Amino acid sequence: MKLLVSALEPSANLHLENLLHSLGKVELKGIFDEKFGSPLLPSGSFGVMGFIDVLSKVPMAKRAIKEMAAMAAECDAVLLIDSPAFNIPLAKAIKKSSPNTKIIYYIIPQVWAWKAKRVAVVESVTDVQAAILPFEPKFWNRAVFVGNPLMNEIKEKKVRPTNSNITAFLPGSRRSEITKLMPVFREVAQRIEGIKILAVPPFFDDAKIAELYGDTSLFDIVRDAKYALMQASKAVVCSGTATLEASIIGTPTVLVYKAKWFDYQIAKRFVKLNHIGLANIIADFEGLGEIHPELVQEDVTSENIIRELSRINEAEFLQKSATLRELLGHKEADLAQIIEDITSRP
Repeated sequence: MKLLVSALEPSANLHLENLLHSLGKVELKGIFDEKFGSPLLPSGSFGVMGFIDVLSKVPMAKRAIKEMAAMAAECDAVLLIDSPAFNIPLAKAIKKSSPNTKIIYYIIPQVWAWKAKRVAVVESVTDVQAAILPFEPKFWNRAVFVGNPLMNEIKEKKVRPTNSNITAFLPGSRRSEITKLMPVFREVAQRIEGIKILAVPPFFDDAKIAELYGDTSLFDIVRDAKYALMQASKAVVCSGTATLEASIIGTPTVLVYKAKWFDYQIAKRFVKLNHIGLANIIADFEGLGEIHPELVQEDVTSENIIRELSRINEAEFLQKSATLRELLGHKEADLAQIIEDITSRP
């Protein structure tokens, strides 16, 4: 099977890796992590965050879309993972040049947050819309919930309170996230008791850590976020997939988010949600209470973080975690089977 893949983000490549285990022998083309083969471009080429940052990547993105659209004719199917700013134009280009090529969109755009008009656009240029959040199909006409990939990727889960007096700090993987949060994380680490674990991406070497994180002498550094979350009795986590990971594992979490002022103002204007963390958003749509507290922008201070950490009740959080896992585990269809069915058709 030849599969044209567009996986720009580290999280997209993690989900791709898990999917490949189910698919068996597959030849990949397109954009993905180099550990899977020889991509047209490695996914790291698109490591950006924010509206302004994206502008510098536009010329490269246009060239990549043109080349991938040409490659699609040689492949059995196309798999787009997340990244709608790139993948929607790519899908349009592929359907124009190879209208019979089947396109699967995995981790579909979050139209429940904003840009609801994308539904019609995406449905017109893709053949399968695969959702990873249980409430998403309500906003689409044909989307199916294929389960959340984290349920397969995270084998660890807590069944009882840790009571370890260990606090895990996860400042994200992007430069802008790390540089904004680390000064606050250091202040918190100076003021709380116990062991402080700093989780960094496994692909960061010592030089990269020193460059991005600055002084880390207050922390024990680990390169496995899931290990850090399992060991800790509480965590401070940058908004993103890691907050959902922590909630699935069962580690009480304080979500923190600091974006560029311009980016945040745009998002605030267009996104009409009560929360920004995925665990809380899922809970909102399901009519449940807040899973974990959130601190955003100027509220991300050491005083506020320490206050929220002091309020944590591990036993109560474990109950919320169990409910969340149940919601994420009931899938309507299997993505690997969908891909195999599409590629086996004459």
